[in-house]
Amino acid sequence: MNSHDKAKAIKAVIMDVDGVLTDGGIGYGCGSEDEIKFFHVRDGLGVKLLNRNGIATAILSGRASKANRRRAEELGIPIIIENCRNKREGLLQICTQLGITPEECMYIGDDLIDLAPLRLAGIGVAVGDAIEEAKLCADWIMEHNGGKGAIREAATRLLKEKGLWDTIVQEYLNR
Repeated sequence: MNSHDKAKAIKAVIMDVDGVLTDGGIGYGCGSEDEIKFFHVRDGLGVKLLNRNGIATAILSGRASKANRRRAEELGIPIIIENCRNKREGLLQICTQLGITPEECMYIGDDLIDLAPLRLAGIGVAVGDAIEEAKLCADWIMEHNGGKGAIREAATRLLKEKGLWDTIVQEYLNR
């Protein structure tokens, strides 16, 4: 199946957080819950565009963080699985929740823990600064790095492949 046909089948985008939605940096404050992460605003719009166009979104993270949950809430990401050490099983769990198959998912990752879901998903996406092994497992490799617009780049490409992008742009031109 070619890239265009694979994209047409995608019903959900599942994302890692650290190194994908963020640049991988983690800052600590003085309190036990004072973890600081930085998210890119264009990635946020990419997630919202997916949601508005009928593509479900989910987070699958190896770490738990209040910042992860807050960002998911702000973006309207309804499914968030944290502390997931077996991301293959996590992806399958999300598929079950959504009533879809792994072939109907796009997974975006960057590191060793993401290798299995990158291969299992219908479209595996590696961010620009992902490790080489992740890039080798991926169908698409983004030019943008994690936390620097890679999610937006992947969302835009998917929406273009599904034939939805021109309508989205037209909506913004008419505002």
